[in-house]
Amino acid sequence: MPCDNVIRQDFTALYNDLEACGHSTLSDALRQTLGHALSTLAHGDLERWMQAISMLPSLRPSTRSFDSAAVTIGAMSDCDDKTRDKIKFLLRKLMPWRKGPYNLFGVFIDTEWRSDWKWNRVLPHISPLVDRIILDVGCGNGYHCWRMYGAGARLVIGIDPMPLFFAQFESVRHFASGEYPVHFLPLGIDVMPDARCFDTVFSMGVFHHRRSPFDHLMKLKELLRPGGELVLETLVVKGGRNDVLVPGKRYAKMRNVWFIPSPTALETWLERVGFTGARTVDITPTTTDEQRRTDWMEFESLADFLDPLDPTLTVEGYPAPVRAVVICRRPV
Repeated sequence: MPCDNVIRQDFTALYNDLEACGHSTLSDALRQTLGHALSTLAHGDLERWMQAISMLPSLRPSTRSFDSAAVTIGAMSDCDDKTRDKIKFLLRKLMPWRKGPYNLFGVFIDTEWRSDWKWNRVLPHISPLVDRIILDVGCGNGYHCWRMYGAGARLVIGIDPMPLFFAQFESVRHFASGEYPVHFLPLGIDVMPDARCFDTVFSMGVFHHRRSPFDHLMKLKELLRPGGELVLETLVVKGGRNDVLVPGKRYAKMRNVWFIPSPTALETWLERVGFTGARTVDITPTTTDEQRRTDWMEFESLADFLDPLDPTLTVEGYPAPVRAVVICRRPV
């Protein structure tokens, strides 16, 4: 695996999977898009991250579980303690780990987010994923991609432009030890070809970071096949169809939060751009049990973003984070 500050990866398996699903047009478009995108997507730490991955031991996992709370590959008995210590040492070079958890040969990666909690809120309300072709927008390190595969998906593609998340995904795929129809593309949604071929598109934790919410919704629609399902999870505030919070320079210490609508406002926006049947299926406040600092994410987390005297408010005085899941469809 070449080590420099630009991502280099062979995506032949992805192209083959797309063509096997009858989507050679998307395969051809990605061949062109990825070449340009990867040549410009660099990070000063990428060489260090990829070097750590190249040093991971090759092991044969006796067990794999993609439908449990922790994505699990390998058992404690599959390697000795010295090897496990090496795995932990190398994986810690890829910190911070934000989405998970993972259990890799007995190394438990206790990530910042209990992403399995979000998955448990989403899964009961969506169309069954069996045999579906899925796109996960802003997939982070790919935790939910593996869970989607565990739920029976035929093909899962996650996209996220952060090189660290690509490295984390590659470390998990290294241990999975086999050909899986689960792929990570280090791309932002803006350069993703308008495929109109995905049965389900997930956009979870992305919408409030987009400066143009309507452009984001329209792009999501262009990625879905007619009749396909959008699963949108985002920050929301209380209110009616015309209520939306536009924060100042920061929200919960984040600089890149632009629009936080009410659930009914979001449903209205979805219908405005042409989706049908928009419905809010879950509204849940984010707690410091779900998002927190851990040994695998040592920076500030939710507890540091809330008013210490009133945890119902952020440090800036805005309503504390509440997230909603909204489901809708592209018309047939």
